[in-house]
Amino acid sequence: MSRAELDRIDSSFFAKSLLSMGRTMSTANVVMQLANPAVGYGVAHSKVENGRLDRHPIKRARTTAAYLAVAAMGTADDRRRYRQAVNRQHAQVRSDDESPVEYNAMNPELQLWVAACLYFGWEDIYERVHGRLVGAEREAFYQQGKVCGTTLQMPAELWPADRSAFAAYWDEQVAKIEIDEEVREFLIGIANFGYAHPLIAKRFGPVKYRRTIGYLPQEFRDALGVRWTDADQAWFDDYLEHHVERERRTPLWLSQLPFRLLLWDVRLRCRLGRPLV
Repeated sequence: MSRAELDRIDSSFFAKSLLSMGRTMSTANVVMQLANPAVGYGVAHSKVENGRLDRHPIKRARTTAAYLAVAAMGTADDRRRYRQAVNRQHAQVRSDDESPVEYNAMNPELQLWVAACLYFGWEDIYERVHGRLVGAEREAFYQQGKVCGTTLQMPAELWPADRSAFAAYWDEQVAKIEIDEEVREFLIGIANFGYAHPLIAKRFGPVKYRRTIGYLPQEFRDALGVRWTDADQAWFDDYLEHHVERERRTPLWLSQLPFRLLLWDVRLRCRLGRPLV
């Protein structure tokens, strides 16, 4: 399949499910991605100063959310332009002789893992709000999810052939996750709002941390070495119940509005010649 054909992949159903992932499990998804040591060290040791989450959190949050908007709701042109912009950043993220592990952000296998985490999170949020995806609907949702990777440089053929194959891939990769002390400290800092102003971190950090850990599958909690009690789970269940009720009452157009605004911003930046990432 050519790159042009990949960019024309229909993601209409996937876009209809675009909920408030940025408000909910975005930090948990970062933890999941970085549980792969090559991705973890690639981000923690990134030399792309203006793309670091811990130093430019607002900018990084905008570019990541814009990427999701482009992947799910953009045109072939939008995806091509965003891919080119991301490639210029990713080309600078590679290990050197002093790196604890070998990594290269342009590695399609690593891009597959990142895309798989994004898809896992998207499906998780959708099913929590709308109920379990089954049969042909589940497969249609899954197939459109490949835009999470093909909007980067991941070849379409790397995406597991169907949802069952994805489950096998996911289980295989989860068995390999590993978070050492350096990356753990980096991730706990992000989960606690450690990059924000001390007043913000003190006020919102504990809630953000609890919410982040709550969204993580148990294997990732174990790799992160965090304690999760019955009281924590009860708090998270209550939080989730209120969040789901709110999402179910929110009109689709309103739920998608932030992503549509981000897509508009991407197109405006292209016209004005401003950087996308």
